[in-house]
Amino acid sequence: QVQLVESGGGLVQPGGSLRLSCVASGIIFSQGSMGWYRQAPGKERESVARITRIGSTDYADSVKGRFIISGDNAKNTVYLQMNSLKPEDTAVYYCYVENYAYVKYWGQGTQVTVSS
Repeated sequence: QVQLVESGGGLVQPGGSLRLSCVASGIIFSQGSMGWYRQAPGKERESVARITRIGSTDYADSVKGRFIISGDNAKNTVYLQMNSLKPEDTAVYYCYVENYAYVKYWGQGTQVTVSS
């Protein structure tokens, strides 16, 4: 049974930083891509960042230069370092991990609120 557990969300002031973590179990890490999506109230879920099994990364234009995705295969963990946070980054953030067949498994989500 695949399980993903996210942590690190919370309330932060504009300009602040947060680091999200996502620990996966029940799946061989780095079979496929890993990444983060987010969903703000009233909006569709959108891709934020992705890291492939060979380590290449890509980001949504809205977070380029501010967010950094990384993975630790030994810990079965994917991270999202979020810097220079803006109120528009407020959303529920979901991590995912792909298996070899490109099936995505999702975490339960963690709330990030950017507000003064």
